[in-house]
Parts: sequence; C-alpha cells; structure tokens
Amino acid sequence: MRIRRKPHAKQTVREHPRVVQESEQLRGKWVTLFDNDQPLYLELGTGKGQFLSRVCQECPQINWVGVERIEEVLLHALNKAEETPCSNLRFLWMDVSSLDEVFAEGEVDRIYLHFSDPWPKKRHARRRLTHHTFLHRYKKVLKPQGEILLKTDNAALFEFSLEELEAAGFTIVESTRDLYHSPYESGNIPTEYEQKFTARGVPIHYLLAKYSKDFSSTR
Repeated sequence: MRIRRKPHAKQTVREHPRVVQESEQLRGKWVTLFDNDQPLYLELGTGKGQFLSRVCQECPQINWVGVERIEEVLLHALNKAEETPCSNLRFLWMDVSSLDEVFAEGEVDRIYLHFSDPWPKKRHARRRLTHHTFLHRYKKVLKPQGEILLKTDNAALFEFSLEELEAAGFTIVESTRDLYHSPYESGNIPTEYEQKFTARGVPIHYLLAKYSKDFSSTR
C-alpha cells in the first residue's frame, strides 16, 4: 500500500474511541474490555480494514483486535470500522514486536497474517512476520493449540513460512497454494489485496497452523 502521510493522522488515532490506549494495563485482562470471555483473535497488519469490518459482523462470538503500527494505514481501517456497529472490534496502534507486553501468556486464540510484507531479500528475512523470532513472540501469547492463519500471494514467503512454523513447533493443519481452488475457500473473507490479486488471476497461498505448548524448539 502506498502511504500518503497525513499530518492529522496521529492525533486522530490517539483520540479514536476504538483505539485502545494504555493497552499494557489490559495485559491479562482483555475480558474486562469486551466484558465477556469470548475468544480473542488478532489481525497483525490491518490494511484498509475490510476484513475486520466484515468479520466482526459475521462472527460476533469472537473479540477482534487489529494491530497496526503505521498511523495512516490504521486510519483507513478506523474509517472502515465506523461503517459497522460492531462492539467486538478494537484496534492497537503499535508494533507487533511488543505483543507480549500487551497480551498475557495464553490470552490469544488466533493470529491472522494477511498479505504481510514478504521482504524478499535474504538479508531482510528477520523482518518477515513468520521469521522464528516473531513466531516465538506469538507463542508467548497464544493459548495451547492456538492458531496462526496466513494468506499471501508470495510463493517464496509461503514456503519460508511453512518451514519456520514447523521448526517453531506449529503443526500445519490446512495448507494450499491456490485457496480459490481448494476446500478451504468456504467461509473465506477476502482482504482488499486479496481481491486485487484474484481479479488478476494470482493464486492465493493459505495455511492454518496450530501450536503445541509442549514443543521445545532448538532455535
């Protein structure tokens, strides 16, 4: 996404009622924010917010949190969210490297990674959101048998992610290199990027992985 800097974005994000402020104080207490004990799902990188604005309505039995570090991007998602009446949707303006400062061990049920930056150069591998350094952060907050769901148009990132997930103790329970010609298409909610790629005939790579808390990685 091309980012156009907006001078008012920081202030708008800070003051928006759907953006959780002082989120560290909610660590281990997210049930108090939503006033229920429903499962907690995170989307890391909100894009323009199409996925969250739809899924919060179609799945009201889930509490949804969008995590985004770039204020202009988050502003798009917030504007989209304003079109919905969802009370089960909140946002965090932060870097994903701080997840374990905001969520306690075992507090998150599922993490979504939708069309993350593939960082194609080998020297940038550590920046990929499925690099094992990030996966170990996710493991700190996921429940036993917690899940990671990934979609990408990038075949190289997909293969890299499969290897990293398995090495980090995740079990791949669903996987396809062409989502729209697979059994996993049913119930899929597309993102903005996804719709653009599929319109051009680009196959969407998809996986769902579960984490076992009993696994000990040697990395």
